[in-house]
Amino acid sequence: MLAGLLAALGAGLLWGLVFLAPLVLGEYPGFMLAVGRYLAFGVLALGLAWFDRHALGRLSRADWIEAARLALVGNLLYYATLATAIQLAGAPLPTLIIGTLPVVIAVCANLADRGGGDAVRWSRLLLPLVLILAGLLVVHGDSGGGADASLHTDTLPGLAFAVLALACWTWYPIRNSRWLRARGPGLSRPWATAQGLATLPIALLAGIGYAAWNELVPGSSFDWPLGPRPALFAGMCLLLGLAASWLGTLLWNKASHLLPAALVGQMIVFETLAALLYAFIWYQRWPTLAEAAGIALLVAGVSFGVRVFRRGQDGRAEG
Repeated sequence: MLAGLLAALGAGLLWGLVFLAPLVLGEYPGFMLAVGRYLAFGVLALGLAWFDRHALGRLSRADWIEAARLALVGNLLYYATLATAIQLAGAPLPTLIIGTLPVVIAVCANLADRGGGDAVRWSRLLLPLVLILAGLLVVHGDSGGGADASLHTDTLPGLAFAVLALACWTWYPIRNSRWLRARGPGLSRPWATAQGLATLPIALLAGIGYAAWNELVPGSSFDWPLGPRPALFAGMCLLLGLAASWLGTLLWNKASHLLPAALVGQMIVFETLAALLYAFIWYQRWPTLAEAAGIALLVAGVSFGVRVFRRGQDGRAEG
């Protein structure tokens, strides 16, 4: 369990870097940041595939189809719908909805595991889930009074896109965990590389589609493909492709293999905590009292969740 928790923590720290890109490259559309990131991920995977060529060669056609599904839904579709939601409804509402991921994933995974070895009683799962949800509400509620909280005429469509993004990343970790736990150990790195390889053609098609849209739609002024700061954009995409996408996915796959699916769902809270940390560093300020209270609730919820599943594993081992 300790190795799984450390892997989940590492994945969260790396995935938190994704939240820095819109701050560093504020003049770039979110869709192009996503396309650039996953193009870099796919190109890096081409080189890394040599080291995992034997394991990749043993993957079946069904495995590659599964990798493509995970890449499409968990990578591009998730970020496209999230970016659209923020553009339509402003940042606070979509962020609050996506921030419920640890709770929603844990509930869905526990429902899927009913009768299985990883399921726990709802009475034992309730406290950590309530603490996590309360922490997310406090953190996001405290940040909801700024300029981004202004009313938008497209709030309802934005809400719909945010719910779709939530559904994408609820489905991804549960599906990914099931695939890994149904197979033997040692596939964390090859499976991360396989998803990168499957992402490359999807990201290429998305980039070509955006280029066509940029040419055809009046008022589109983005300097495709590298924008106004090409060196910084390319560097950020390479950083995110290697650290956040490939290495983060590798560590997440390791955690998914070692931990119960419902507990892995709660570990996504590390991404939220890392994003908050990086944001405070970027803005050069300390968290407010409400933000600190929310973070404390998040950490407490994860700690109680670890204890719940550790007791469950100990009980099954003793049985």
